[in-house]
This record gives sequence, C-alpha cells and structure tokens, in this order.
Amino acid sequence: APIVPFAFGWPTFDPISIATLTVIMLITFIESMGMFLALGDIVGHPASRGDIVRGLRVDGIGTIIGGIFNSFPHTSFSQNIGLVSVTGVSSRWVCVMSGGILLAFGLIPKMSVLVASIPPFVLGGAGIVMFGMVLATGIRILARADYNSNRHNLYIVAISLGVGMIPTVSGHFFQHFPAALQPLFHSGILLATISSVLLNLFFNGYQPDTSHQIRPLLVGPIKPQQERS
Repeated sequence: APIVPFAFGWPTFDPISIATLTVIMLITFIESMGMFLALGDIVGHPASRGDIVRGLRVDGIGTIIGGIFNSFPHTSFSQNIGLVSVTGVSSRWVCVMSGGILLAFGLIPKMSVLVASIPPFVLGGAGIVMFGMVLATGIRILARADYNSNRHNLYIVAISLGVGMIPTVSGHFFQHFPAALQPLFHSGILLATISSVLLNLFFNGYQPDTSHQIRPLLVGPIKPQQERS
C-alpha cells in the first residue's frame, strides 16, 4: 500500500513538545556538525562555515520530509564517516547511487534478502572498524590542540570526556532530576558539548574567528604551523 502523508493525523502545535523536540534536534545538529568536521579532515577539505550550514539545513529538510511521511528524523550517519576513511572513496556520486539502492530496497522487498543474508559477525567486524575510524579521527583532531603552552586545554578535554561518559557508565546518575530533563541528561554528546564550550569560555575566553573556516576544536587556538597544513 502507498504511504499516506500525515497518516497519524495533522500536526498539532504544543509549546512543550515543540521546545523538547527543538532541543533534541539541537543535540542531533551537534553530532552532525562533528561528523562534518571529521569528514572534512578525512578528505583533506576542511569544512567551511557555509558547508556546515548547508549540511545542517539538509538534516532539517530531511527531518521535515520524514515527519510528513510518518517517519523519524533523518540525519547524518556517523558510520558513513568511518566508511569513507576505510575505503578512501569520497565521491558524492557514491552517495547518489547508495540512495538509489536504498530506494530499490524499499520498493522491492525481495532485495532486502541480500542484506539479511550477510552473517552478523561480518557486519559486527565491519562495524568495529568503522566506529573505530570515527574515534581515531576525533583523537587526531583533538591532538591539534595546544596542550604545552595552554595547560587549561587538558582540563577542558579531560572534564568534557568524563562528563560525556556519565550516561554510559552510570545510567541512574541523574535519576533525581525532573523527568522532563531526563532525555537531555541521557545524551553524552550534549553534556560533553556544553561542558567543553563553557570550560573553554571560562579558561580561554571568547575569541571571535573572522575567517570563514570552522575550527575543528573548541578548546583554544590551534598551533599555527598545523593550522596551515
């Protein structure tokens, strides 16, 4: 049967729901921004401010289209960043062909048998490599910070990583906070981002960037010789 737009009814505008979903989308945008920066670092084309804005707009438009057709938010997928790093293929036409293949899977259910036939341990092994490449790219970006002349950066990175790991290692850490805030406190990405930004403002102050390049780090200036490379 064809998909009917707004199958669950027409949208209703509730201020609390709108505020909650807006915060959730901000969390998603934070994750997407990190992926854009990592992808730019992998392919050797640092993401500019315009690239980040266009990428976030695509995520927003995809989410709106997904909502119209009764789906969940559609955003960038971090595993793809690891896949680009592993294969070295960064052509946009690969993404176009992948979209066509996914459309074929959706229109012809029998084609999904090809994916279902892949052994789970093969997918698990590939997942380990791809997720590991995303982590390694993040570590490489963090390594560009100046930890020698600015020791505050060590505190920023250490505390932010620790705060971001709280939902993973202790799921009941925020159990006494209001229930409305629980979805926010369970996002390690949001906690780490807020912690790093606030600590960076406290230790390093606000340093406006007049260039059009987005620095892939929020913990102080990058070493000049590495910024030019």
